[in-house]
Amino acid sequence: MAKKAASINYPKVLAFERKIAPSDGYMSGTTWEKRYDTEPASYLHLSEKTVRGTISNYLKDKDLEAKMKNPNPQTVDSCALGVDQDTLVLQFTLKIVSGVENASAYDEPEFAEKYHTRVQSYIADQGLMELALRYAQNIANARFLWRNRVGAEELEVVVKETGSKEVVTFNSYDYSLKEFDPEERDENLTKLAHIIADALEGKEPYALLDVTAYAKLGKAQEVFPSQELVLNKEKGDKSKVLYAVNGKAAMHSQKIGNALRTIDTWYKDYDEVGTPIPAECYGAVTSRGLAYRANGDDFYKLFQKAMIKDAPLTEEEKLYVMAVLIRGGVFGMDK
Repeated sequence: MAKKAASINYPKVLAFERKIAPSDGYMSGTTWEKRYDTEPASYLHLSEKTVRGTISNYLKDKDLEAKMKNPNPQTVDSCALGVDQDTLVLQFTLKIVSGVENASAYDEPEFAEKYHTRVQSYIADQGLMELALRYAQNIANARFLWRNRVGAEELEVVVKETGSKEVVTFNSYDYSLKEFDPEERDENLTKLAHIIADALEGKEPYALLDVTAYAKLGKAQEVFPSQELVLNKEKGDKSKVLYAVNGKAAMHSQKIGNALRTIDTWYKDYDEVGTPIPAECYGAVTSRGLAYRANGDDFYKLFQKAMIKDAPLTEEEKLYVMAVLIRGGVFGMDK
């Protein structure tokens, strides 16, 4: 009688390095007509202003009249284009590396070996092109501009692979923010996706992209760098602190990365919600206070289903799990 295969334990220590790594994004200003000039656009800087605001937070009726008599002074950071500039420029680099089939840290060698074999087989059979096409679309549609994208008269993204003379230009309004329709994938999008997929799959050791977005907003319009999370704020401290690097207004690499991995349309409520969410373990969208995958289809349940129970996953479940692994993180479980 054949011996029953020994069960494999889920690791207490399990980590994966992220495979798509954006830099911080640096903000500058120019005019739409001069956006391709060889002379670099001028970096934007933060300014500080103190304003007298009104009180708008919820108050109980008995406190309302007394509170409204008091001013609400606030000191805040702000950032805007110059009086002769109508176009925001956001520049960042994006590195894509291979090796998603390898855990960077683990305490269960049998699990790591099984994982390596399974993912290597998946890449050989299915490839990562579908994920790459979605990452490429989120570059093309300039999702990473976030609030700076709203109300732009013109919106364009230019991508160049380091070491290559070829430049790919996207009219961002041609690419949806809400769905990833295979029928709307054009030659430029496919070309960029091939670069990403080849690096993720290990056909190339890595890819390094220079990404530049242009948003025509209007002269002297306000722009929105990342806002810093200030802990232990005391009375009188600045109420809004914006992100800058060496005095240059910027966006956090984490915020850009969140936009690029907003590709999950496989969660149960997608048809009702109508927008993709970031590939996260529990489908968390903190701006809405919701975890869309906290109902049985989270990463841990699906990952254990495939790796411990040897149960098959649907194609959509596989894509979601691979997207989280490409994101990287610490996924150990202290039982």
